[in-house]
Amino acid sequence: MRISRLLFITTLFMALGGFSPASQAADGAIKVKSIAQVEVEVVGKDGKKTLKRAPVEKVVPGTEVIYTTTFENIIDKTVGNIAIDNPVPNDTEYKAGSAFGKDCEILFSADGGKKFGHAEELKVKGADGKERTALPREYTNIRWNYKGQLAAGKSGEVGFRAVVK
Repeated sequence: MRISRLLFITTLFMALGGFSPASQAADGAIKVKSIAQVEVEVVGKDGKKTLKRAPVEKVVPGTEVIYTTTFENIIDKTVGNIAIDNPVPNDTEYKAGSAFGKDCEILFSADGGKKFGHAEELKVKGADGKERTALPREYTNIRWNYKGQLAAGKSGEVGFRAVVK
């Protein structure tokens, strides 16, 4: 059973036209924080190259952005029925297979978040008017349904990657 009120306790950031996740759970129980990052190559003192995440400052077409949402139970009892809904930001395309979230069922939408389903279930009308499976670049929204109960003070993390058009 899903609780009908959307909880918008969120930290918004200004990247690619905004990114505003929503959490669905007991009113006032879940704190949500979102960030947008890019991976940058860093050369260590030993000369080895590694990838490190850095805040998004400026992006150009082709840049891959990592969107991460942290959710935390801020009340003194266990919370269930947690769903995190994130739009794929405007002027980006979801990177196939990049959605992550421990202990979460991950669903997608290709109609602005009206209907969600597993990737293989998501249908759109093609140029020929016939129904076909949606391509990852056509996803408009992602939903993570947290499986189980989140204990007081505990948190989780979900996210995905998208490429700037």
